[in-house]
Amino acid sequence: MGQRVLIVDDAAFMRMMIKDILDKNGFEVVGEARDGQQAVDQYKELQPDLVTLDITMPEKDGLTALKEIKEVDADANVIMCSAMGQQAMVIDAIQAGAKDFIVKPFQANRVIEAIRKAMG
Repeated sequence: MGQRVLIVDDAAFMRMMIKDILDKNGFEVVGEARDGQQAVDQYKELQPDLVTLDITMPEKDGLTALKEIKEVDADANVIMCSAMGQQAMVIDAIQAGAKDFIVKPFQANRVIEAIRKAMG
């Protein structure tokens, strides 16, 4: 049984890309969310082993969602996803408790490496 992952990104295409990478590498995608509020709600409901969390989203951004998830579960494994040029936000995310970050467009080997590192 693979580790259970929640994918959060406002772009369906990006969620599909990550899901495809995870499926091919033996992970189980247990949920998908398109904004930060859905991410927090689904985290509470599904209690996944790992979350991939986009930084820039409508309703509630990834940094806010990360902080709320960490309040629910201090041990949450969260990897932030960012487009190029969001280094300042990535630093904020790491300080807020993210384990790692991956940059779009996603490279499969980097995604898996980040997940393995986060799961320790």
